[in-house]
Formats: sequence, C-alpha cells, structure tokens
Amino acid sequence: MKVLVVGSGGREHALAWKIAASPLVSALYCAPGNGGTAQLGDNVPIAATDVQELYKFAKQNRIDLTVVGPEAPLAAGLVDRFTAGGLKAYGPGARAARLEASKVFAKQLMRRHTIPTADHRVFTHPRELRAHLQRAELPLVLKADGLAGGKGVFVCHTPEEAEAAVAALMERRVFGTAGEQVVVEEFLAGQEVSVHALTDGRTLAVLEDARDYKRLKTGDEGPNTGGMGAYSPTELLQGGGFAAVEQQVLVPAVHGMRREGCELRGTLYAGLMLTPGGPRVLEFNVRFGDPEAQVLLPRLRSDLVPLLLAVIEGRLEEQQLDWDPRPAVTVVMAAAGYPGEVRRGLPIAGLAEAGALPDVYVFHAGTRLEPGGEVRTDGGRVLAVTALGPSRAAARERAYEAVRRIRFEGAIYRTDIGL
Repeated sequence: MKVLVVGSGGREHALAWKIAASPLVSALYCAPGNGGTAQLGDNVPIAATDVQELYKFAKQNRIDLTVVGPEAPLAAGLVDRFTAGGLKAYGPGARAARLEASKVFAKQLMRRHTIPTADHRVFTHPRELRAHLQRAELPLVLKADGLAGGKGVFVCHTPEEAEAAVAALMERRVFGTAGEQVVVEEFLAGQEVSVHALTDGRTLAVLEDARDYKRLKTGDEGPNTGGMGAYSPTELLQGGGFAAVEQQVLVPAVHGMRREGCELRGTLYAGLMLTPGGPRVLEFNVRFGDPEAQVLLPRLRSDLVPLLLAVIEGRLEEQQLDWDPRPAVTVVMAAAGYPGEVRRGLPIAGLAEAGALPDVYVFHAGTRLEPGGEVRTDGGRVLAVTALGPSRAAARERAYEAVRRIRFEGAIYRTDIGL
C-alpha cells in the first residue's frame, strides 16, 4: 500500500513511524512532514490545509490510504473531498469535525444527549461578556469557539485575568475568527485524563488512557500550550472508570452524532475532568492528541493500518487491540519563546545518541532536515522524547536521560512530566 500522512507535527511523526512499521505499507509520504518524517519516507511540500493540492497528489500517485493528523484539514473537508473522488482517507468529514471545530456545537450536542459537561454560556460581543463576568463568581474558564491550536483556553481566577482573556479573544482576535464566539464555562476541579477511541460510526474501540500537560512551565505555571508532555496509562480509570467513560460519554457522543446526520468515523478524543460526581467532558477532539499520540502509539502492539482501514470501511467490530503493558512518558522540548514567536533554523545535536537508548523514541515536531543531513529547529514544539519502562518512574527517568543528551540553543522543557 501507498500511504500519505497529512501534517507536520510530533503526532504526525508518531503516526508515520507506526504506519511505516506495517508490512502492508510499501511507500510512505508526508505532507508537508518534518525532519523526522523525512527519514521514514518522502516529504511532499503541500500544506496540510491545501485540500485540492493534496487530493491531486493522492490521485496522481495512486495513494491507497491517507491519514489526516491535525484538525484544520478535517474541518476544511479534506476527507469529504477524498471520499467524493474515490480515495480512502482516515478521519471525519467536515460536518462531524464540528465536534472539535466549534465548542458551541459540541456543548449543544452534549446538552441534547445528556453527556456530562461543565455548565456554560455563549457570548458573541465583548460588552455582554464583560457584563456577565462582572456579575459571575470566579474562577471561570473562557474558550474560543473555533480552532486555536490547543491555546484558546483561559482559566481566569481574577478579574484582571478575565479582562485580559476577553481582550485577547474578542478584541485583539489573537486566534482570528475562532474568537467570534466565546464559551464561558464553570471551573471544574479534579484529575484530568484523556481517552481516545476509534469509531466507524457504530462500533467503538477504546484505547488506553493518557494525561497531558498544557501549561508551559514546571509546576503547571505559565500560559497554555499545545501540550508539553504526557504519560500513559494514568491509573485514574481503574475500578470501572473506563466503563463509565464509555457509557456516559463516548457511546452517547457517537450515537448522537449519527442520529443528527453527521456520523463520526475516525478518532474520538474526550478530554475529561474526573470529579466527585463522575467524569465530565472538558473538550472533544476528532483526531489523535498531540502529545498523547506519542505515548499511545509506542504502546500499541497492533498494526495500526488495518485498524484505520476497518474504521473507513465500517468493520471495526472485526478488530482487536493489543497493548504493551509498560508505561510510556513523553517530554516535549520547545524553542525559547514558545508559545509565542520563536527562532528557527537552530542546529540540533544529540538526536542519534538519544535515539540509541533502549525503548526511546524521538518524535520530531518543529524540525526540518537540511540537504546535508543536519536537523534544525523549525517551530515552537521541536521534539517529543518518549520512553517506555517497567514502571512510570523508570520510563520517566529514561525519557529525561534522552532529553539531557539532546541540545539546541534555548531549549525549554518541563521537569515534572509523569510525576
């Protein structure tokens, strides 16, 4: 099979690495890819959101399977275009992708299908939002309605923080049209956990759980990011927790989408808060998480390609999942200045040394491969360094040992991933 992976981040490198290991795959392409995917197959210089050019490439090169990593091309209708042209593409169509692309749509769906989530209100004008915040009790959570790269969430504990969030979202429009509507949610306290499931619209295959770290700095300080690390499993869903999540969240979401005429085929990601009253949904995504994919895929022993094909072809009930019981920990190494502006083009040393450690996988995110073979930085999140171990503590120590062997100017990372 010829496979095309769409995207350029750490999640896409992890997907490409897992797909390349399949005996079914004869050729691998990544668009646009990064310095890591370039070492697995051929990078194609087409933007992940350029649906028409991607379709033309897939058609001309007789691609058998396209796997979409990020959310933006899903929301832009890439899978719809490929399907209409007779090509197989993994992921939901644009109507179903609204579950992630619009917080308002997701909240309304959860309300209609009694899926537990935080109470909320929706605002379209900063004046009305400010008036509400003056009356409301803090803390509250403000979220951009649209796609914001995982950075459009503001937890506001003080009036000053709330004012800064309103100005950023609705006036300065730091996330563009994503801030045209803002969802205000009650603040939920508890333990956070992420649960992924594959679905063909009717059957669910629930994956192992994971936990990621959104704040930039050690100790959960600093701004929200796309994710600074993760570990799996969490041990938070033992004793019936998985069954509760499946019955209360995943099943009603999948069935609700189908009943409303926007069947979801692909990955359903539920970001959850485990409260004393049970799991409550913080967010839905319709693709693999980043950096959760970097801890889940190394633990998945099953061949990923037949699973993805079964989702597309509506026969997921035939598939079985096999997991490595060992925990995995991934630590994101980012460029100085992230999540703001960063310098690009800095040389990265120690990649081979780190990757040679047993059970260590260095997934590239913001990197590029130079013609002479040198790898340089090319983004905010640069690398996700993953390790497996007999315990989470052992996996964590191995991941940080690998991190210490990698060097680029201004590298930043949290020191508490997996604690």
